[in-house]
Amino acid sequence: MKQTTTPPGTGDRAALPPATAATAGAAGGAGSGGGAPRRGRLTDSFTESDRAKQRALRRMKSLATGLLLFVAVVYVLATWAERAGAGAWAGYVAAAAEAGMVGALADWFAVTALFRHPLGLRIPHTAIIPTKKDQLGQSLGDFVGENFLSEEVIRERLRSIALGRRLGDWLGRPENADRVTGELASALRGGLAVLRDNDVQAVVGEAITRRAEAARIAPRLGDVLARTVADGGHHRAVDLFCAKAHRWLTSHRETVMEAVETGAPGWTPRFVDRRIGERVYRELLRFAAEMRDQPDHPARGALDRFLGDLAEQLRGDPETQERVERLKTEFLHRPEIQDIITSAWSSVRAMLLTAAEDEQSALRLRARASVLSLGRKLAEDDRLRAKLDGWVADAVVHVVSGYRREITRLITDTVAAWDARHTSRKIELHIGRDLQFIRLNGTIIGALAGLLIHTFTHTLGG
Repeated sequence: MKQTTTPPGTGDRAALPPATAATAGAAGGAGSGGGAPRRGRLTDSFTESDRAKQRALRRMKSLATGLLLFVAVVYVLATWAERAGAGAWAGYVAAAAEAGMVGALADWFAVTALFRHPLGLRIPHTAIIPTKKDQLGQSLGDFVGENFLSEEVIRERLRSIALGRRLGDWLGRPENADRVTGELASALRGGLAVLRDNDVQAVVGEAITRRAEAARIAPRLGDVLARTVADGGHHRAVDLFCAKAHRWLTSHRETVMEAVETGAPGWTPRFVDRRIGERVYRELLRFAAEMRDQPDHPARGALDRFLGDLAEQLRGDPETQERVERLKTEFLHRPEIQDIITSAWSSVRAMLLTAAEDEQSALRLRARASVLSLGRKLAEDDRLRAKLDGWVADAVVHVVSGYRREITRLITDTVAAWDARHTSRKIELHIGRDLQFIRLNGTIIGALAGLLIHTFTHTLGG
């Protein structure tokens, strides 16, 4: 499609709303070429703010073109008056108006050449923005990368921000601590809602089982048992066991008697079995009472020696250790144990959800206290602030250094993806009104320069 550029002051009809496209051509002369459907597509993407800029741009173009027409009319009238013998003043006015026209036309050409080919003539180095869009995007990306994404600029900017001090002051306020705690609670609830219980239970169960299988517990059990025996920590357990055994024997005399009688040979008389059962019961009851009441009972000493020997075997005997590890593995793989392990996640999840929803829960209160404490430390501790600022600067520099090319490429690729004509029109909407002042200034400055030159020429000429 051929692109035809409008004369000075004519609005860009492709950038106007459909309702004003026809009137723009009549008001400003010949418009740019191209069919209406393409103009409609470009115009449809303009916002209400863009349309307001269009109206302001048209007014400035009309003003600049009106001034050009005014000086042209003045030039014609002044030239006619000079030839009619009106006096020397007519020559000065004509010279000023002529120079004003030259300045206006030159500046019109310069402004128009940024966005399109003036009068549709493909003069070199015109329509700069549409034809050089990709190069401009590349230059913009390089400029941003060199001047905004360099390590020195980033570190200096972060240093001037004083992030550690600002963060400390902000976190040290109770209302901000409440806000942070609430956001953390919301994030926790959201994360728990996303996780599927079955998947988490499977992962937790597998992790706990694998970790427990990998850890050798026999030496640790031996160390714990040895320290317990050395400190006498097992005595309470023995006291409790002896008391429970004596109480059970007292309450279950017939059970003991029946067990003895049942285990006796069939050829012995019943009364003999009964006498033996009573004797055994009395001895067991006496033995339990003595162990319960006598801390230095020989059986207690034997138990201490047994536990000490077991501790040494757990710490140094490979056979004992292997037996304990096999028992541990069998215990872990029992279905009821696996159920307990996997169900632990459900309990933890319910506990976390309850704590996150309750503002007075211990979890949220501790989180709030931690936030306030961190704020106070950052506000008071220069070394901690320096460390935080250093960590942030190092992290930002690492990210920017690693992705500088991707960041600048985002700018370059985004500009390259823009439609050239549409981009030119959008840019003109944003800066075109200010550029029209160049045309106005060119007309005025040209007229003044022409008047001065004409005056200087006549002064030297006599």
